[in-house]
Amino acid sequence: MDDSALVRSLLTEIINREKDMECVGAANDPLVARGMIRELNPDVITLDIEMPKMDGIEFLGRLMRLRPMPVVMISTLTERGAEVTMRALELGAVDFVAKPRLGLTDGIAEMAGQIVEKIRIAATAHIRRLNPTTTIATVAANATVGNLQATTHSRTSTEKLICIGASTGGTEAIKEVLIHLPANAPGIVITQHMPPGFTTSFAARLDGLCRIAVQEAVHGARVLPGHAYIAPGGKQFRLERSGANYVCVVEDGEPVNRHKPSVEVLFRSVANVVGRNAFGVMLTGMGNDGARAMKEMRDAGSYNYVQDEASCIVFGMPREAILHGAADEVLPLTSIAPALLAKLSSLSERFRV
Repeated sequence: MDDSALVRSLLTEIINREKDMECVGAANDPLVARGMIRELNPDVITLDIEMPKMDGIEFLGRLMRLRPMPVVMISTLTERGAEVTMRALELGAVDFVAKPRLGLTDGIAEMAGQIVEKIRIAATAHIRRLNPTTTIATVAANATVGNLQATTHSRTSTEKLICIGASTGGTEAIKEVLIHLPANAPGIVITQHMPPGFTTSFAARLDGLCRIAVQEAVHGARVLPGHAYIAPGGKQFRLERSGANYVCVVEDGEPVNRHKPSVEVLFRSVANVVGRNAFGVMLTGMGNDGARAMKEMRDAGSYNYVQDEASCIVFGMPREAILHGAADEVLPLTSIAPALLAKLSSLSERFRV
């Protein structure tokens, strides 16, 4: 679904070149697409955000309430495009492709591999019906109640650190964990596979929902309790120690496991500099990025939580972490934050805030 005939043609050609894929239809607006979806019953939809008659976000919201199915958003690489893309992921889109602003034909052709990979992943994703009562306002309200309760029984140490890795489906999974953490939570570092230009909006969206402060990581910043730091898209993010403090290192390193940022890079640094003071969390995502390094974290004394298959959009990264022996507990997504708070509470007598 795209209002540009050129983009529809390019996407159709890219998809039909793959032996395991066929583009069964192309629609220029959502009203036409509704009939085509009923008739053709596609496995995956690609959806442009800016569409005539009904914008892509409105269409996506209706689709996920009435006929949930895998959707890959075609997003523009602009500030507004990034904000709307975060909303699309919140509504249930599996992933997104950032459409280039200039050189559209060459840009999309260069991204062909990324496009078909995301479509393949989407075809295997576990899709859930959108609850129409779930809104930002209700999530924020629930977060406030949960965090106030958590704060009454949880005392945390500034030396402890929570480390989170995620990929496909991870933006909503990360939100589910963070909204339940109290304002005095340990410092949190996060790598979510995401391209440049989108992590700033992602961090801002979370910051507006959570009791903790959430920001994009900045090179040299000290990791503080009650703060979460998200790896900038297109950069590698790791930790170093400076005296008693953990410090963010953001650098233009090489891709690791084809990813930049890579969970492997962050988790390995946590194993080396945080050790037994770390809590690891592996959330939904495709592939194996971070699995080996999470095992290194566990070997160094960290306590690790891995999301279970039933609650994952894509079980790849959690499955690999389990197979590598990196998990102390395998839990549904909604149980991870409570388990983490309970663990912190059990250690609270040894803590000094």
